[in-house]
Amino acid sequence: MRRAGVDIGGTFTDVIVFDEETGEIEIEKTPSTPANPAEGVINGLSKADTSIDDLEFFSHGSTVGTNALIERELPRIGLITTEGFRDVHEIRDATKEDLWDAYQDVADPYVQRRDRLAVPERVDYAGNVVEPLDEDAVRDVVRIFEKRGIDTIAISLINAYVNGEHEKRVEEIIADEYPEAFVCSSHEILPEMFEHERTSTTVINAALVPVVRDYLTDLADQLADRGYDGDVLAMHSGGGVMTTEAIAYYAARIANSGPTAGAIAGRYIAQQCGFENAIGFDMGGTSADVSLTHEGEIETTDEWAVEYGYPIMFPSTDIETIGAGGGSIAWIDDGGSLRVGPKSQGADPGPACYLRGGDKPTTTDANVVLGWVDPDQFLGGDMDATAEPAREVIQHDIAEPLDLELTEAASAIEQIAVANMCNAVRLVSTSKGYDPRDFALVAFGGAGPLHAAHVAREMNIPNVIIPPYPGINSALGCLLVDVEHDLSQTFIADAADDVVDDIESAFSEMEAEIHERLDEEGVDESEIQLDHEIKMRYTGQWRSLEVSCSRPIENMAEIRSQFHRQHEQTYAYSDEDQPVEIYGLHVTGRGVVEKPAFPEIEDGRVDAARRTTREAYFDSEGEFVETAVYDRAELGAGVTLEGPAIIEQMDSTVVVPPNATAEVEQTGNIILTV
Repeated sequence: MRRAGVDIGGTFTDVIVFDEETGEIEIEKTPSTPANPAEGVINGLSKADTSIDDLEFFSHGSTVGTNALIERELPRIGLITTEGFRDVHEIRDATKEDLWDAYQDVADPYVQRRDRLAVPERVDYAGNVVEPLDEDAVRDVVRIFEKRGIDTIAISLINAYVNGEHEKRVEEIIADEYPEAFVCSSHEILPEMFEHERTSTTVINAALVPVVRDYLTDLADQLADRGYDGDVLAMHSGGGVMTTEAIAYYAARIANSGPTAGAIAGRYIAQQCGFENAIGFDMGGTSADVSLTHEGEIETTDEWAVEYGYPIMFPSTDIETIGAGGGSIAWIDDGGSLRVGPKSQGADPGPACYLRGGDKPTTTDANVVLGWVDPDQFLGGDMDATAEPAREVIQHDIAEPLDLELTEAASAIEQIAVANMCNAVRLVSTSKGYDPRDFALVAFGGAGPLHAAHVAREMNIPNVIIPPYPGINSALGCLLVDVEHDLSQTFIADAADDVVDDIESAFSEMEAEIHERLDEEGVDESEIQLDHEIKMRYTGQWRSLEVSCSRPIENMAEIRSQFHRQHEQTYAYSDEDQPVEIYGLHVTGRGVVEKPAFPEIEDGRVDAARRTTREAYFDSEGEFVETAVYDRAELGAGVTLEGPAIIEQMDSTVVVPPNATAEVEQTGNIILTV
């Protein structure tokens, strides 16, 4: 079987093709095509020796949904809500990202007030109908939307999470009055309490459906035209894949799919090298994504956002993203201080050294000036690039205004970029009770291996792992996932033994729906695995923790004990004398997909891989140092080398600083001891 994994990034589209019979791996990298993401996918697959019609498995991750939200390239949306709750979407939770910035404006709502229309109806907290739905008012609202040409409609009625009958009836009326409209209801998307979070998730999901549907349809059609007749699978934020048919309704699930694929691959690589604790460090051209795996499990979250104030309440890998990529722009602020990011040159025009018209200094340009990167080797020499424009923009924009030498300016850009990356590592580790010294840093993305050793030294992380194909590691992650769906529901009760039967009954109903969804995606019953979690909190508190459990549940004592332990880990506090309550239930169903097994590499010698030497600048030495340059493809298993060294390959460059060592293990990963 030949499998293809693709990651559509902001700068490059990465492709990996794995032949299970021969163990051969092909990798390709091509510039992304933001105007038509499918074109970049086809370009990358076409560069591979394997023909598209020979593929039997295709899975991909993408930033299409995320970019659409960031750039607000969304259709006009209508929102139907309960009378008196029209402005919930705009009021949000009344918080700000920077509490002390009185002049900071919050992001605009995704639905403008004129397109948020309310209808008389009311369901109370227990699901009882207090006021019947005014169906004539619903018809009037639908006609207004049709007149305005709004054909994407979100429905979020108060307390619909406990009784969705009114929302169902609104859907039926829309189907009768305006059958061309796409409708998204909150009781189906997120049957949980808190009206702002439920409304926000429903609105964002509705907004992304036309965007995602169009690009997925185009991609599926182009692959089919070239002979591929299998499912077109897409990564979702929870760490699994879904078919295009499922994603056509749950579009918000793929908004964080690319970084999630990287986190999955990072865990896989760490476990190959014997590390159960790992920090994934994925640095591309536009941003850096940092994730954490503890005892073999990737940290997840139930709440995340592309723009502050508008949460997406679908399960997602817990990833911290910062604007620190290879294309991040170096600039001087009004106070005369040097900054790096978050703005980026992206793929077009890219860094100045790309020769595509880029006129701003970037992190990549600084690495060229420092001698870490040879522009003649970008994409294995397939990309036109040169060093002189990098020197010119750094000299003009940074060195001269700050009265620095060119090398000093480039080194300062690198140091600030590393400081930004360390902040992201702290957010996923020390801020959540984890000691970075207990972890390995798995560095990937085209730019990750350049900076990883310096980040690790700053954070006292002892080991850095560089996978065989760091620039396409997120694409690799797309080959390592299962078909996955999850469900959650609000369930409020004391965490006592007398609710065990009710919990078991609720889990059974949720499992039945999970089985139905996976069956629709062609998953065999024998391949389904289920995980159960109970959301718990101390009585009177707001924040909850998800506690894993197995069925059948016999009593709540052990589950309560586990909650206390997790609370101590997360908040450095627990009190076993305090009463605990249940807030919600969560079930994840996986249709297990056979994973590829990658072959071991042959032994090698250092001298066979040594290509040349060049001068490279290291801040620890304060000068340019003659540095050996190695060809990654020739580094066999068992090879050990001392820094300073530079290891080049098609999709990335590894920097081994002075006083660090690098060893190639049996599966081709490089382990740095820094």
